[in-house]
Amino acid sequence: MLYNLAKPFIFQLEAERAHGLTIAGLKTLPMGPAPKSDPVLASTVAGLDFVNPVGMAPGFDKNGEVPDALIRMGFGFAEVGTLTPLAQAGNPKPRIFRLVEDKAVINRLGFNNHGQQDALPRLERMRSRMGKGVLGINIGANKDSDDRIADYVTGAKNMAPLADYLTVNISSPNTPGLRALQDKGALAELLAAVMAAMGQSKTPVFLKVAPDLEPADIDDIVDVAMAEKIAALIISNTTITRPDLQSNNQSETGGLSGAPLKDLALQRLKDFRQASGGKIPLLGVGGIATAEDAYERIRAGASLVQLYTAMIYEGPTIAASISCQLAKLLKRDGFASVSEAVGTA
Repeated sequence: MLYNLAKPFIFQLEAERAHGLTIAGLKTLPMGPAPKSDPVLASTVAGLDFVNPVGMAPGFDKNGEVPDALIRMGFGFAEVGTLTPLAQAGNPKPRIFRLVEDKAVINRLGFNNHGQQDALPRLERMRSRMGKGVLGINIGANKDSDDRIADYVTGAKNMAPLADYLTVNISSPNTPGLRALQDKGALAELLAAVMAAMGQSKTPVFLKVAPDLEPADIDDIVDVAMAEKIAALIISNTTITRPDLQSNNQSETGGLSGAPLKDLALQRLKDFRQASGGKIPLLGVGGIATAEDAYERIRAGASLVQLYTAMIYEGPTIAASISCQLAKLLKRDGFASVSEAVGTA
């Protein structure tokens, strides 16, 4: 209720400024302990224990400043980044656009962040404040890099020691040429290099892919991911397609997230579930705003879900609310755990 009262004033601010103030607030405002999750929501994915399956997607906490606050807001896990080896400013502003009528956002940020070396000491301090929350670290390549695979190798070496899981992000549409790394040959070379860089590390590596894929791409990605022993696939990032939209900002370039992405992201999840035969865990992302959305994604094959844009429109209690209602849905249908429900649709 309080957020709904404040939202008109927040939406008067330029979107990126509002986001910056939100991060600043989470860093300074006192917060209580994380809400207790119903045991039915607990699961183990890629060897990691999650108190609930609702996570914050990367992009919200690009510099790893508030993962502990996100856990106390009710998220079962928080994925920070995307972090690149070197700091970079990203694309010119303005670069975030609310599509209020569509409950969506278009962004063309371009991996703006302060760099991995800036984040390392802060994340090391954060680990002790996250309780049972799981920390994911999302890594990417610098825009002007001469060797993007080398950037991912650097990211793996830098960030894996602090991460509960590491995400290789090749799915952003806002770094020119990045999505070309999803091609089979390039992907095999990239993942082989990253896994070699991991050495004896037991940190599981996840791969985040785009929703804008052809069927052959999906089969190739699954084959390479399984061959390289990737621990999970994250399906998916923003889309460069434009479904029927109402907002005046619909013509802005960049990646579209939020409610209009829901059907495409759900279909891609189903496609990856079918292609993988359930042999690799999947994370469902894109257009998730309610417990029903999360439950649909879980029954379609997702072991975990992530959100971000929905919190802009629904408020900071969204993770706790979804978890509470999701537990009721699972019990209603006779499931003793989230894991029992995965892929049952």
